[in-house]
This record gives sequence, C-alpha cells and structure tokens, in this order.
Amino acid sequence: MPALCLGEAIVDLVCERPVRKWEEADSFVPHFGGAVANVAVVAAALGADVALAGGAGDDAWGHWLQLRLAQAGVDLRWFGLFPRVATPVAFVIVDSEGEPRYQLYGEGIESTIRAIGPRLADAVEASEALFFSSNTLADQGQRRLTMGAREGALENGRPVCFDPNLRLHRWASVEEAVRACRACLEGALLVRCNREEAELLTGEAEPERAAEALVAAGVRVPVVTLGADGALLRGEARADAPPHPAQVVSTMGAGDALMGTLLARLGLGGWESEAAAAALEEAVTAGARATERWGAVA
Repeated sequence: MPALCLGEAIVDLVCERPVRKWEEADSFVPHFGGAVANVAVVAAALGADVALAGGAGDDAWGHWLQLRLAQAGVDLRWFGLFPRVATPVAFVIVDSEGEPRYQLYGEGIESTIRAIGPRLADAVEASEALFFSSNTLADQGQRRLTMGAREGALENGRPVCFDPNLRLHRWASVEEAVRACRACLEGALLVRCNREEAELLTGEAEPERAAEALVAAGVRVPVVTLGADGALLRGEARADAPPHPAQVVSTMGAGDALMGTLLARLGLGGWESEAAAAALEEAVTAGARATERWGAVA
C-alpha cells in the first residue's frame, strides 16, 4: 500500500534571477510546485510507494501537473482533475539571499481538496501511512477534512507524518495557525519543523529544547531543520546532521526535498524511527542540493 500525501499540486512561475521587487521581474518560468506534491515526487524518485490525494483544474495547467506526477511515479488513483476549477498558479520571486516571495492566484487548492473529500476516508484506509502539511489546515473546510483523515489514520494504526510548512499569509492570524498545528502533534510518528516553526509551536527558541517540547507534546520523532547548520532528530531515535555546502539560488524547495527523503526512507524502512535517523544526513544533503536550482523539484 502507498503512503498517502494529502495536499496541493500547483504551478510555480519563477523569475529565474534574483530581484528585490515584483516590478523588477521580467520573465517567469513554469515549474512543478505545491509543497505536499513536491514531497510525493521526491519520495517516489527514491523508490517509495506514494499516492497524492488532491487535484487540479481540468485545464492545460492541470493536465501538465498530472503528467509530471505520473512521470515521477506518483500513484494518482486519488488525484483528480475537476471542471470549473482553475489550477492554482503561484508567481515567485527570489531575492539575493535565496528567499522566495509568492503571489498565489486561483482558488484551486481549496476546491480540489474539498472535491476529493468524499473519497478521502477510502484513500486513508487504502494507504499504509499519511503525510500532510498545514496548507490544508488554513481553510475551515479543508481543516475538517484533513483532521478527519488524520484521526482515521491514527485509529487504524497508520503512521502519521506532519510538516507544518507554515505560510502565515494564508492564515487569519498567527495564533490560529499555531493552534491548528499543535492539534496535529500528538500521535505523530514524525514532525519536521524549521527553527522558526519549532519556536512558534513550542515557545522554545533553542532547537534542542524545542525538540524536547515536541516529544512532550506526543511526537515520536521530531526533526528540527537548522538551515545552514544542518538538522537534529530526537525522540525515539537520535541523530545530528551537519550542513551540506551549496551554491544557493533559491531555498523554496529545500524543506520539501528534505521531507520527501525522510518519508521515502521511513516507508522503505518499515516506518521505524531508526530509519528516519539513519536518513537524516541524506535528507539534509537533498535539501541543500535543492537550493541550487530554481524549481522546488528537479
């Protein structure tokens, strides 16, 4: 059975040169995007059995995304193309430090997740694990579906992995985002946070203490990524990964590459905590290499 990734696939239109302001962008190049879809593509490339639950519009961009997912080896039985839905497109600019900024167009994320809703319980039951991010928590309707999928997975003894991947501009408030993400911690096999997300969820600025707080909140294996300082993994297993050198052009796909690698190695390793610990350095390397390209996935 595949690991089920619940979330969005979108088109990233990226300005492939550093700019400070939107007005300086003179061209945009299409790239495959969507955090959860990126994770699925990375995991599939490493040989994992993964399915994507979600969809896109039944339009040219939606068919383009579907083709890319199929070529990557992602199971599409729970992925649909929906009429009267515009596939969402994100325009992206990146500054000289590699930090991206987004302008999202289209309501496709919300409508496609809702459209898959009637089949979601069946998808969870037919899968060996569940992965999701906060991108399907910001909207109340999506949140109900996502939390229902999470509860169903836990009730059936399926491993659950969560990556907050917070995009605070999608939320009514920081407080609401934090509450929603904290509700996803208890019972999770693995939660990956960057340093800032870990502090938001735990109140602890020091990564080691933040990881301890995540364990106390019910996470079996928390991973805190530290950017140029590598990553740490705590809980049922323990690992520290040094940074991997990179010529950074964009950081937009780093976390997805890292998480996709961990998800693949967990699945291929029987969902044992030690499999994630053994893969941490490989995952950090994958994240670093992702910063050397403009698109989130190769």
